[in-house]
Amino acid sequence: MPVIVWILLATITVSLISLVGVISLSIKGNLLQRILLLLVGFSAGTLIGGAFLHLLPETLERLSTPTTFLFVLIGFSFFFIMERVLFWRHCHDEHCSYHSFTYLNLYGDGIHNFLDGLIIAGSFVAGIPVGIATTLAVITHEIPQELGEFGVLIYGGFSKMRALFFNLLSALMAVAGGIIGYYLSLNCFGFDVFLLPFTAGGFIYIGASDLIPELHKEKVSWKSNLAFASFLLGLLFMWGTKQLLR
Repeated sequence: MPVIVWILLATITVSLISLVGVISLSIKGNLLQRILLLLVGFSAGTLIGGAFLHLLPETLERLSTPTTFLFVLIGFSFFFIMERVLFWRHCHDEHCSYHSFTYLNLYGDGIHNFLDGLIIAGSFVAGIPVGIATTLAVITHEIPQELGEFGVLIYGGFSKMRALFFNLLSALMAVAGGIIGYYLSLNCFGFDVFLLPFTAGGFIYIGASDLIPELHKEKVSWKSNLAFASFLLGLLFMWGTKQLLR
């Protein structure tokens, strides 16, 4: 199957994850919070596992060690700056403003999804197994994020159907990013190789700076331990995919 088809299937799948907000309509608030905590832990594990078990080993086969880790730091710093500028952090009640934040949130999420598309495209050009692993890491991150995004839009005054519609529009930016990323990889020498460590830096930043701190906020011991177990499960999941995709 051509690489562009893999990229389109992956980015369309990632985009459709935005509809996961529908699920939250039928789940009670307390249960949703417990599920989200486990999803956040699993997501942190897959992102960090994807960076260290898939992206970095693949990059080190193609680039020198100093260059690889330089681009990891560039990716880490880029996501830090973008988060500060566009307020990508998961929204908490005490920090959300009304409509102004919802539109800024959609704008930031659209850029985020476009970058996801670029990342997925570069990963598939580097190799189908790397692309599959990267897509899985993106998906596990998108599920808790999209549930959170849906909640932010509802909080900001959107109706449920309007929130789902705009979330989907924002998510479809991943498809645009995938197509552009594919053609950049073909026409810009080394684009995909340098994108892999850049992505690893971003994954490490999101996992360690955004998601793991969320787990530390849980004060109940057994819930905290369960969240940590879900983090380890995420690492194990990425290790398992590494073995399967060899």
